[in-house]
Amino acid sequence: MVEITIDGIKTEAPEGSMVIQAAHKLGVYVPHFCYHKKLSVAANCRMCLVDVEKAPKALPACATPVTNGMVVRTRSDRAIAAQKSVMEFLLINHPLDCPVCDQGGECQLQDLAVGYGGSASRYQEPKRVVVAKDMGPLISTDAMQRCIHCTRCVRFGEEIGGIQEIGMINRGEFAEITTFVGKAVESELSGNMIDICPVGALLSKPFKFSARTWEMARRFSVSPHDSLGANLVVQSKLDRVLRVVPFENEEVNECWISDRDRFSYEGLYVQDRLAHPMVRGEDGQWREASWADALQVVVHGLNTVREHYGAEQIGAIGSPTATTEELALLARLTRALGSENVDFRLRQIDPAFDQAVPGTPWLGMPIAELGTLDRVLVVGSFLRKDHPLMAQRLRQAVKSGTQVSFIDSAADDPLFPVTGRMTVAPSQLPNALAEVAVALAATGGAQAPGAFAGVEPSEAARAIAASLASGERVGVLIGNMAVASNLASLISANASAVAKACNARFGFLTAGGNTVGGYLAGAVPASGGLTAEQMLQQSLKAYIVLHTEPALDSDNGIQAVQSLKSSGFSVALTSFRSAAQDWADVMLPVAPFTETSGTFVNAEGRAQSFKGVAAPYADTRPAWKVLRVLGNLFELQGFDDETSESVRDTVLVGGVDARLSNEVVAQPGLSQKPNGLERVAEVPIYRSDALVRRSAPLQQAPASHAPQARMTAETLAGLGLQQADVLNIRSAHGQITLPVQLDETVAPGCLRIAAAFDATLALGSGFGELTVERA
Repeated sequence: MVEITIDGIKTEAPEGSMVIQAAHKLGVYVPHFCYHKKLSVAANCRMCLVDVEKAPKALPACATPVTNGMVVRTRSDRAIAAQKSVMEFLLINHPLDCPVCDQGGECQLQDLAVGYGGSASRYQEPKRVVVAKDMGPLISTDAMQRCIHCTRCVRFGEEIGGIQEIGMINRGEFAEITTFVGKAVESELSGNMIDICPVGALLSKPFKFSARTWEMARRFSVSPHDSLGANLVVQSKLDRVLRVVPFENEEVNECWISDRDRFSYEGLYVQDRLAHPMVRGEDGQWREASWADALQVVVHGLNTVREHYGAEQIGAIGSPTATTEELALLARLTRALGSENVDFRLRQIDPAFDQAVPGTPWLGMPIAELGTLDRVLVVGSFLRKDHPLMAQRLRQAVKSGTQVSFIDSAADDPLFPVTGRMTVAPSQLPNALAEVAVALAATGGAQAPGAFAGVEPSEAARAIAASLASGERVGVLIGNMAVASNLASLISANASAVAKACNARFGFLTAGGNTVGGYLAGAVPASGGLTAEQMLQQSLKAYIVLHTEPALDSDNGIQAVQSLKSSGFSVALTSFRSAAQDWADVMLPVAPFTETSGTFVNAEGRAQSFKGVAAPYADTRPAWKVLRVLGNLFELQGFDDETSESVRDTVLVGGVDARLSNEVVAQPGLSQKPNGLERVAEVPIYRSDALVRRSAPLQQAPASHAPQARMTAETLAGLGLQQADVLNIRSAHGQITLPVQLDETVAPGCLRIAAAFDATLALGSGFGELTVERA
């Protein structure tokens, strides 16, 4: 620490830190544009010039390291004169269009121009014009002449996003920020460039010209889309959500959010939104009904099934994007009706997983500690797309020397250097882990599990083992694809064995915004109950389906819809008509996360509660209230809660930490490889849930483009096919037709075909064998 005096106030600052950091720590504001606490120092706007004693000229506070005894004046005549001179230069080419600029009211340049700008300009020459660049469906560049070349967006893309998609070309007055050879920006974090732009050069394309900042109400909320639980500020006008921006929380999302969190609100007010309760008549036609009538139909339908077939023929299916309160009441209602069939994990198909991992699986550490690990192994995860901001934390950790390895079925680029990688067919994930465990045992002189006898580790396995063995703070993390596998229990057992062999922290990345909350709420089957997969295979007589689009949210969407259609009675608590109109008998319009209060518990076990940020749409009601009223209509005990907080408190009583457990009781083992092609199925980032799938800007993004059959050149040649071919692809469930795309990241002998698209529904499960032929 060194001692420094700023504006007459003595303070201490870490050696090597910058003057601007010391000033902000003191609460002394130094005007700036290009400086950002999460980005490298560029020192190109010069707005932060300050007067440093004994220095011959004003120095940039963002690029001047503190020294012992340094005396800094931020408000001296010399400092203010320098800052005003810089402001005059910045405003030379800046257009005078504040009244029509979306940044007006929250613009750094506008704010600082009031304090440091002149009342009139001495510049009489024509201002420059910059042609707009197409950066895709999310970022508007229609007014790039406002750019002051702070390069925050360029540095964000390279340093935080991990990919340099935009940069600066030319020099002087001809300098421009542009994309690489006219390409659109495709980063899953690109919307943060809008937030950090200090002027109105980069704007939100969906929000543009919708409202002025001072017209909107601001409310805190939490993202439901992935297990990070990113903190949001949702902005609304006239009870309509118009924009979402990050709420800074260093322990969770820092000051960033993913594009999925930022733009999913565009799916809220689509034509497909269910506005009123709907009941299907005996003629098969849908008719609007009052809430009282619709709920009476639900009570009558479920009671009929109970009386004629027994309560065990009722199944309740939730969603990992439902709140803890909603899932708790869904489980409470189902059990009070006499059934144990309740589950929210539609993509989990291994029936042995609950016995293998009997506790509540979680990350195994605070999210912030991801950046402190020095060795990490990620198993079965499309990390960047499943958990964009967790990938970002690991990206920053790698810069500090952390080594990250992967065992996966598709070697997607995480946008940071990878230490070791094994890309194998989904059926071989347990065996790849076995190889690493054997190599670790050899490294440490320990005994590998007996089930791994005869396993010979490959060079890639030895490289991963050597990396893990050399670490002091090691993490082994199981991804969404591994948990969704039919071998999830075996993968977990082998990964746990690897973690024990290298003294690593073991955890699950978990899917959706509330997987941990679903476990805590008891929305999983107890002894004798059926999982969601089993319910949708066995075709029960009645279903209660909450916040779920079974065709696209379940592992085998075709089978799910067929089971629901063939049931005697199905009720959907949904926000969207098309999610249920093909199979439901009653559709009840329930609120998405923006229109209800509730709690999400993220992967680290952090319970985050929020209130509704906008009034419910039309006749929409919060799902927890609907479930509570259903309990009252059935005249059941335990449905007296007046607030969502009281439901939450009954779930979280006694705390969360003691109930989290990643203990795996299943024994390690090896798996068999099928003879044919295996499917590798990811859930694309903008196809993950019903709300995201209805956001038009996100569906225009490249990540949502129509699926293709992706395989390596070796696999293609082995099948006697060519790149230009169109294939008929068959599974045990059905057939689809897709064009071929060469992709050398896919495991040998595998076909990568995305799930959660109508075009791939007929294939059924995301796991299993495929056969192909030229169409």
